[in-house]
Amino acid sequence: MQYCYYESLVGQLLLTGRGCLETLNFPQGKTRREPEPGWIEDAAPFSKIMAQLDAYFEGSLRRFDLAPGLDFKVQGTSFQQKVWRELLNIPYGETISYGELAIRIGNPNAFRAVGMANGKNPISIIIPCHRVIGKDGSLTGFGGGVDVKKQLLFLEQKNG
Repeated sequence: MQYCYYESLVGQLLLTGRGCLETLNFPQGKTRREPEPGWIEDAAPFSKIMAQLDAYFEGSLRRFDLAPGLDFKVQGTSFQQKVWRELLNIPYGETISYGELAIRIGNPNAFRAVGMANGKNPISIIIPCHRVIGKDGSLTGFGGGVDVKKQLLFLEQKNG
């Protein structure tokens, strides 16, 4: 497993993967992670995504390039993959509810399952799960913590 740290506006992110990006981890919250023994610190596999993260945090990138050249791989169930694909359709600077996301994937009663899939997103920010909020507009759960979610939404609304 290779890893590197990326300094961002929301703190030091840990990027991990085997030759490509597999996870993006926040400095706090439930996705906080530390390198494990035997991991190799190597930023090379993550250079393209770090350039896009730079542009995102500068406010000039609205949508990440998920073409094969980005060098990423996410693993999940077919349901999770469906939810994550739909997250990519939420416009920069906008938010939707978990219920709306469930409707968009064709399963309006699955808002809890959608929330669970959202929480399992291994590359937050890139797949913008931070754009999903509670039905009442509250900033509910986020792997990096609600404060980070608030920062990301503010960044997008400011630059949108």
